[in-house]
Amino acid sequence: MDKTDWQKRGKGHRKRLRDKFLERGIDALADWEVLELFLTLGTPRRDCKDIARSALARFGSLAAVFEASQEELQKVKGIGPSNSFAIYLVHSAAGRFAKERLTTKEYFHSSREVSEYLVHSMRSLKQEAFNVIFLDSEYGIIDSEIIAYGTINTNTVYPRELIKKALERHSAAVVVAHNHPSGNLTPSSEDQRLTRNLFRACSFMNIQLLDHFIIAGSGRTFSFADHGIIEEIRKEWLALM
Repeated sequence: MDKTDWQKRGKGHRKRLRDKFLERGIDALADWEVLELFLTLGTPRRDCKDIARSALARFGSLAAVFEASQEELQKVKGIGPSNSFAIYLVHSAAGRFAKERLTTKEYFHSSREVSEYLVHSMRSLKQEAFNVIFLDSEYGIIDSEIIAYGTINTNTVYPRELIKKALERHSAAVVVAHNHPSGNLTPSSEDQRLTRNLFRACSFMNIQLLDHFIIAGSGRTFSFADHGIIEEIRKEWLALM
């Protein structure tokens, strides 16, 4: 097969992939086909099938490819600065889209989307981070912000900082989350202590702490509310009043 025949065949393959996506949607594509199709946008005259398969083999999943750093991506043969930048940009843009899509939605009607947003935005972080979702009096989502990095405990997450940011946004309630890069979902004693401190501080200011999520590196979540811990803390607080 000469160069011209190879180019024609490659062009036909890319067109079939595009047509498949346009006609049947992204769910009709295998992960390597999604990645291959994306890579062809940056390298339209190159066969990207083997590059896509190599990237998936290296990182283990499509999500892991898009969450990889530019430096890690460029270790895959065939992925250069342009494609690694584009992949990183898509991941970052998707995070912003997910955040903006939540704004003004009611938390209790979109708790699954909140969980998905937290997983998307936090599971790839290499260090622990503490995220706060701010809600209005009807539990509409106002905003979210990471307010602390590093080992998450009572020494790094100051209740007054959370309260200050909640009051600035006129929040009536908050949902908090932090990640465990190790993948361990079990709340530590420090996690429990932090949650109690935050609940009490918020209660003093008539702000509800609705939930505390732990996000594992694998994308799994642990909800303090779903496991009854928030209700236990609430009852303890009422008994002290």
